[in-house]
Amino acid sequence: MITGAGSGIGAAVARRLHARGDDLVLHARDAGRARELAARFPGARTLVGDLADPDRLSWAFSHQTLPDRVDSLLHIAGVVDLGPVGELTPKAWRHQLDVNLIAPAELTRHFLPPLRAARGHVLFVNSGAGLRASADWSAYAASKHGLKALADSLRGEEHGNGVRVTSVYPGRTASPMQAKVHQQEGKEYDPAEWIDPESVATTILMALDLPRDAEVNDLTVRPGR
Repeated sequence: MITGAGSGIGAAVARRLHARGDDLVLHARDAGRARELAARFPGARTLVGDLADPDRLSWAFSHQTLPDRVDSLLHIAGVVDLGPVGELTPKAWRHQLDVNLIAPAELTRHFLPPLRAARGHVLFVNSGAGLRASADWSAYAASKHGLKALADSLRGEEHGNGVRVTSVYPGRTASPMQAKVHQQEGKEYDPAEWIDPESVATTILMALDLPRDAEVNDLTVRPGR
């Protein structure tokens, strides 16, 4: 089960898993996006629900069939809106907290039974901002610091059920989100300066494919140049 499969790191991970024959369930925010993902990844199932409205995810899922067994739940979707604390509105705070933190918690709640059945793996794509907060990044960093807390608590709660939990903290990665960040910062964007999403996908698959005798808890990926 993958969120954020439409672009960036999520798309890179979905391509790699699809190419090797894994059965995919791809989250989509609406029916149109679900059709796009189904066409891009033939054979994949889709699950529709708006991460920006986590209060309604339970209702959305009640009208769809969730899998009985899930080997991995990959939280890769995210949003970012920069701005100083003195200018960020409650709407900007809520949107980032809803998509980046509350929706992953709600998705995890729904998928814990099939994850337990499979002794599966929950992986959160966090951010360097989940470890440190810079000027103008307060709301995004707060959502990602919260995501770290979610992952750490979940790991402690589910270890006895055989569910592994990993947080991956990529540095700046060439993606539509990074293009938006540069636009908000008023800077020129050159994707060649940043991590290739495929490189982050490689680290994610490494964590997922480890034998059961090992578990990666936290993995930081930084630009190599």
